[in-house]
Amino acid sequence: MSMRSKHPESPTRVLSPSSIHLPVITAFYCFLLPHLLAAFFAPIQDCDETFNYWEPTHYLRHGFGLQTWEYSPEYAIRSWFYIVIHAIAIRIGAFLPFMSKINGFYFLRAVLAVLCAFCETRLYRTICSTFNPRVGVMFMLAMVLSPGMFHASVAYLPSSFAMYAIMLGMSAFMDWRGGLRTAHGIMWFGIAGIVGWPFAAALAFPFLLEETLLALVGPTGLDTAIWRAVDGVARCLILLALVFCVDVFFYHSPELVPWNIIRYNIFGGSDRGPDIFGTEPWHFYLRNLALNFNIWFLLALLALPLMLLRSVFGAPMASSGSSRLRGLVFVSPFYLWLLIFTLQPHKEERFMYPAYPALGLNAAVSLHFLLSTFGNPDPRTLVGRIPPSLKLAVVVGVGLVTLAAGLLRTLGTVTAYSAPMEIHKALHESNIASQSANICYGKEWYRYPSSFFSPDGFRAKFIRSGFDGLLPGEFSEAQTGFGFWPTWLVPSGMNDRNQEDPGKYTDIEHCTYLVDSYFPDSIEEVSDLEPAYILDEKTWEKISCQPFLDARSTSLIGRILWLPDSDFIPDRFRRRWGEYCLLRRRRKEKENKLEA
Repeated sequence: MSMRSKHPESPTRVLSPSSIHLPVITAFYCFLLPHLLAAFFAPIQDCDETFNYWEPTHYLRHGFGLQTWEYSPEYAIRSWFYIVIHAIAIRIGAFLPFMSKINGFYFLRAVLAVLCAFCETRLYRTICSTFNPRVGVMFMLAMVLSPGMFHASVAYLPSSFAMYAIMLGMSAFMDWRGGLRTAHGIMWFGIAGIVGWPFAAALAFPFLLEETLLALVGPTGLDTAIWRAVDGVARCLILLALVFCVDVFFYHSPELVPWNIIRYNIFGGSDRGPDIFGTEPWHFYLRNLALNFNIWFLLALLALPLMLLRSVFGAPMASSGSSRLRGLVFVSPFYLWLLIFTLQPHKEERFMYPAYPALGLNAAVSLHFLLSTFGNPDPRTLVGRIPPSLKLAVVVGVGLVTLAAGLLRTLGTVTAYSAPMEIHKALHESNIASQSANICYGKEWYRYPSSFFSPDGFRAKFIRSGFDGLLPGEFSEAQTGFGFWPTWLVPSGMNDRNQEDPGKYTDIEHCTYLVDSYFPDSIEEVSDLEPAYILDEKTWEKISCQPFLDARSTSLIGRILWLPDSDFIPDRFRRRWGEYCLLRRRRKEKENKLEA
């Protein structure tokens, strides 16, 4: 690492310059392309995204939607501010031609894709100036080629929103050109925690520690540092006040939602909190990140050890203790986040989203170190005796394997699990869209893609299945005397213990349409509570069906990667398929029900 100046107000390069350079606008398009593909093709991976974010947004835009207990004024652990800003985006998109309800869904995803690409590009630019352009390009590759970012980039989740803001926060803390940007950094991490997910603010700790050390021993002085911190905190408080006012409007009570989230998840008690929704072993995130980032995850784990080794053995990576400290600060957020959430019993893939940029940065730093060492031409070293052509073959080979692994993982997920979104498009055909009907979900309730995929006359209902937890209810559609949106009304049958409410179920006789799946190779899953409705052709007719991966019967490699359904694939590795169908009650069956 070479320092241009020891003064903290001046730009600092953490690594030596590089001849590799990719223009910022080109980097933006490289980030944007896979995100736009994700916007239009990625399946929804988490039912929390549907019920806690798409459904409330649909309610604000179209007057009806499903409501989870989190939006009950009794608990209020979801902020309406986050929903409102996304609903406004869809409202703006409604002025575009051919903007149907389902197109509004994809429009918002496209907006998220652009927003994510912008934030990545800003961080990329900072990495290029703070480290060097080669590290910036490697960061871009880690983000663009990873299946994890393919889904996280356009997920309508607070953790994804926090990821966007964290990239801007990291950029602000890292970029010393023109002076320290402490206030900007605190503001962006504050936005991540207040508007997005409160726990995401923990990623700011290493940067704030660096700022504190600079204030104590640096030339700028403690008074100046305190003023920068006060400036940043003041901005966060203004935002918090705005969020509070919006939530007061919707809940009709003074709710500080970020605190409600912290209180429930940390101080909820033994019969509440996240653990009642399931727990995972300590290695869950190691396996998950290995799947979604393959070699990039391994490189991210190696960043700190490699940095320490190069420092101890005198490699020319740094010319001062200041730059070494900066390097440690930059790579530490990922380790901090991984440690915190590995220690939590309840684990979900989306909890890692805020740390994805830090993972990408760590991976880029490690790859830069390894390539610098591997490319050493000094014949006095063991590496220097390796023929350049062999070095090139190794690097290209590893790169191609990484590229293939990422693409096959992404393609495998898209082809395996897109059926729930695809079959609902049949509801928008002219002979169906004008109807008023109930569309019911049993065992497939958690794959419901949201009311954006249903015509306005359709209402989602739930029938009994093997699931015995708490299902969503419905937002009140009352209008007269209740204001714009009666979100302040306390819904019946809600609780924060995931206890089943029988009032959430509808008798199947009231279902005109039904969504169901059937897996011939997993016939043992059929039960009295979850019969194979698809096979009941006397009662139900198929309107739209799509193949859906039978994960229970498919081998591990078939679940992880895309494999062609060809004869040259050994039978034990082939992907097994079932049917995912939109069914309609046959007319004769409906007439018999009416006569009875």
